[in-house]
Amino acid sequence: MLIKACTTDQLRPGEALRLNLTPPIAVYRLGDEYYATEDTCTHAQASLAAGDIDLEECTVECPYHGSLFDLRSGRVLSLPATRPLKTYTVKVVDQEVFVELG
Repeated sequence: MLIKACTTDQLRPGEALRLNLTPPIAVYRLGDEYYATEDTCTHAQASLAAGDIDLEECTVECPYHGSLFDLRSGRVLSLPATRPLKTYTVKVVDQEVFVELG
């Protein structure tokens, strides 16, 4: 199932948005690429859409305790988190950004 997240002009490079689903999903724009992960940090109840995004490294840093995650794979790059993020496939069709669920 595809869920519409936004249009391509609603997110600038280096920005993220939170989709209020269950569980919440964060959608990130890095240059012309889009990524999606679960929004809640695997260490604490923090929204990763509010975290710092590194365009060059393709990472997001949790705003609470600084855990770093690779947006492409969900892999944990620094403590205190130890569990990777779930990632989702993102598709762009006619200037609309969709996240594939399930």
